[in-house]
Order: sequence, then structure tokens, then C-alpha cells
Amino acid sequence: MSSNKIVECVPNFSEGRDLEKVEKIANAFRAKEGVKLLDYSTDKDHNRMVVTVVGEPEPLKKAVIEAISIAVDIIDLNHHEGQHPRMGAVDVIPFIPIRNVSMEEAINLSKEVAEEVVDKYNLPVYLYEKSASAPHRENLAAIRKGEFEGLKDKMQLPEWKPDFGPAQPHPAAGATVIGARMPLVAYNVNLNTDKLEIADVIARKVRFLGGGLRFCKAMGVELTDRGIVQVSMNLTDFTKTAIYRAHELVRVEANRYGVSIVGAEIIGLVPMDALIDTAAYYLGLEGFSTKQVLETHLME
Repeated sequence: MSSNKIVECVPNFSEGRDLEKVEKIANAFRAKEGVKLLDYSTDKDHNRMVVTVVGEPEPLKKAVIEAISIAVDIIDLNHHEGQHPRMGAVDVIPFIPIRNVSMEEAINLSKEVAEEVVDKYNLPVYLYEKSASAPHRENLAAIRKGEFEGLKDKMQLPEWKPDFGPAQPHPAAGATVIGARMPLVAYNVNLNTDKLEIADVIARKVRFLGGGLRFCKAMGVELTDRGIVQVSMNLTDFTKTAIYRAHELVRVEANRYGVSIVGAEIIGLVPMDALIDTAAYYLGLEGFSTKQVLETHLME
């Protein structure tokens, strides 16, 4: 990628079980000039695919639109089940400014994609986060409430008319949420219990809406294959709500139910500073920074 302008995109697709479909979507980001596929992961319980890709604005836009075309063609939400909330085959598409790109440029990019999605696929689009057209549309959870099954009725409400496209869901692909935001950390903590109600209660205590951490969104998820539950979190500003702080608050709340943490996972990619901050906390390092990381100097 020769351009100085670099944008990250982390689209979420409602398919995590059919690997043939997963590969078809991932192929939209492969072997594209000006675009680099960094990571993609699937979760059978969530029935969801998360892609991390970076690129120059225009090539990235074209690759994202190609991926949307594939997803709309092969994913039918009428036959979709999973632990993760969803309202669209392409559930959410965030654009994140990385290098020499302003937030305003990322917002404009999100709107350009939204316009093309409507023109090509007649797919309703909601704008969220920094791209939101109104304060009540900033939060993804608020837009997605009711999910695919409740979308038809929700769209009839004046306050939930889509920003782009028809006021009725695509029959198979639902609707898509697109916007610009800062980098977030998708962090999940696994608990040694199969009681989903415990994970739900802990999630409510940890997330901001429940009086918890300011830049934390959380929900309880059942991992049926493993017979345990999970507190699934999005840390929307890791510089103010650190990974270790979210982890420890889950531990504190879990102790109330005699439950312990058995593992954790990061979905997709994570900024190095977020890991450095957490490593420094657990190791008790004083004044430690990324400047002391060997690889930091190798990339200069």
C-alpha cells in the first residue's frame, strides 16, 4: 500500500459455521491492490465472522462493497441462529482512521459505502457512532435491539427509519449498520459455569449502562460446545477502560456467585498499547512503555 492514507475496517458477518461461505466472504479482501486482509475469525456459538482489513480509502471501499454483495447473496437470516445479537447478514461495518485520515474522512467513507449499498442491493442502512444522524442512533446496541426478527415493525417507527434505503428490511439480509469510530478491543472472559443468568448479571454490572466501566459494552453468552458461559465485551476506548480493569471487575462480580474465570480471548486485532498497559499492570512494571518493546524499533 503506497498511499499515506490508511483506514481500518472491521466488518461483522452473520455466518460462523459454514466455512465455505466464510471463505467466499474473506476472498473479497484477498489479492486486492491497496488492501490487506489482516485477520478473520469465526465463532460457532456466536455464528458470526469478524474480519479485520486495512487499506487505502478507495480500494478498501470497493473490497467492502464486494464482500457485502457476497454476504447478501449467501446468508439468509431467516435460517440463522446464534448467541450474538444480529439484524443483518452484514451486521455492522465500522471504519477506523489509522494513518493520515481524519475522523471526518472516515465518516464520509462510511456514508459513501451506505449510499452504494442502497443503490446496488436495496439494503437499508443505519449510521452509528461518529457517523450517527441523531444521538439515539450512536449506540449499536440501541439500533440492533429487536434484532432481525423485530426489524420490520421497528422500521415503521419514525425514530427508527433507516438513514439510507427503504423503510423495510431486506427479506434475507435484514439491514446493515455502518459508521466511523475509534479502535476498540473485543475482549471475552469465560466462566466455569453453564448458568447464562450469572453471565448476564455480571455483564449488566460491568457495562456502562449498568453503572459499570465507562467505555465498556457487555453481554452474557452461552458457549454450548464447551458447556460454559462468557462475558463478551467491547472496550470502546482502551486508553480509558483498560483490558485489565474489565477483566478484574468481571472477576470481582463472579466471586459473588462462587464462579471463577477459566480463560479469556481477544477477537480480531488489538492495539499494542492495550496489551502493554495490561502487562505492566499484572507484572507491576514501573514506567514501562512501547518504547521498550523491541519490535517497536524494528518497525521504525
